[in-house]
Amino acid sequence: MSGTGRLVAEISPRTRQVVYGELTPAEVAAELELMVRVDQAHLAMLAASGLISPAAAGSLLSCIAELSEQGFQPLFGRPAPRGLYLMYEGYLIDKLGPDIGGVLHTGRSRNDLKACVTTLRLRDWLLDFGEQAARVKAGLLSRARAYRSVVMPIYTHYQAAMPVSYGYYLLGVALAVERDLEALAQAAAGLRSCPLGAGAVAGTDLAIDPALTARLLGFSRGNPHALDAIASRDAALRMLGAVSGLTITLSRLASDLQLWSTAEFGFIQFPDRLVGGSSAMPQKRNAFLLEHLKAKPGQAIGAWTAAAGMMAGAPFSNSIEVGTEAMASIWQGLRAGEQAVLLSQVLISGARPVPERMAERAESGFTAATAIANRLVSQGMPFRSAHHLVGDAVRRAVEAGSTKLAEFGPPGWLDGIGLTDLDLGELVASQRYGGGPGDFEAPFGQACASWQSYRQWLGDWRRTVEESAVELDTAVRSLLSRPDGAG
Repeated sequence: MSGTGRLVAEISPRTRQVVYGELTPAEVAAELELMVRVDQAHLAMLAASGLISPAAAGSLLSCIAELSEQGFQPLFGRPAPRGLYLMYEGYLIDKLGPDIGGVLHTGRSRNDLKACVTTLRLRDWLLDFGEQAARVKAGLLSRARAYRSVVMPIYTHYQAAMPVSYGYYLLGVALAVERDLEALAQAAAGLRSCPLGAGAVAGTDLAIDPALTARLLGFSRGNPHALDAIASRDAALRMLGAVSGLTITLSRLASDLQLWSTAEFGFIQFPDRLVGGSSAMPQKRNAFLLEHLKAKPGQAIGAWTAAAGMMAGAPFSNSIEVGTEAMASIWQGLRAGEQAVLLSQVLISGARPVPERMAERAESGFTAATAIANRLVSQGMPFRSAHHLVGDAVRRAVEAGSTKLAEFGPPGWLDGIGLTDLDLGELVASQRYGGGPGDFEAPFGQACASWQSYRQWLGDWRRTVEESAVELDTAVRSLLSRPDGAG
């Protein structure tokens, strides 16, 4: 059955290639696998609602199963003048005849079908990506605990500022990643409603059961508003926004690790498996993976900007700009997020601190200066006076090429404040207020609890999807096993 009844001509092959592209067999199979899931649920619902006969549903399900088992090979090379779905439906009509094959599309449109397939694909992506992102946070927390006592200077404006620990630094990054994951979870709430049933744009007058289809596909509910279901891809855009935020956080970590791994700093070492050499300079050990990680936000943010630009100004209805063109950019951005997460996993686990070099720089950078001023304040000296006194001592010590501040202030100026024989580890432990490194356990415990809650959220959602797949499989088997199911 060719044409639409209304149209008797088709777009040219060259224009068709521009619009639909040339999908590889693997891409065709991946797209159709999702479409088959939707078709199975849709046919089970149509039969349960009495809109088609169980025999027709069984025949279609049998033919679809056979096609799927063959890896969709019979479809490869078939002309697709109006897209993949209509080519696939045309095959079913050719095999089963219009009286059977022609009922598959009852009560729906390519618009709600496409929105549903997109939502399923986003959900599958999210569940897998969410696990990998959780591993990033787990790696940060694991290393934070292991290195909580490794003293290092923290920098502001690229200048040594105060003493902390490498574990404390990693815990801070983990907390930032936590908020990125929370943003991703909030965006993913938009994937809970099933678009199927919205039809072309305004639902249908056929007595379909969208709640049943939604349940069989693992959704919490059907979509309450057909126009919104068809017009909107805001969940995908928000997901990409959250993923972009995560890539930014990870790129900032990468910037620090790259700087700290230079010979000039010598704070961090990477094993040979995580560095590259030079084709010309035999001495080089280039931590080049960090540069890839630093670049990923550009890809993710660029994709978000492109998608948002395509959505802006598009009609709030079915729109190729939103449902096709913008989504193509969104998938590019999400892939950049995947790559950033996978790179981060190996870089976080592979980075090894050099405690001696970190401690030496913390001392030579006079990172105890603020603590000394605070101790003087605790003895009654105004802070600004203490600040000036310590700054003057630092200046004199630098001019003398020394790090012994006690020798460059007034006689006995550090007596009685517990810092004559300075131990940076003890000083770090004393910074217990305002979220300092001395108060490590509380935020670490909260971060671990949040990580467990996030994993629980992912696991619960995945179990819901798996349970719905079992229910769908049972419904399909029931239709296939009916005496008239092959009819």
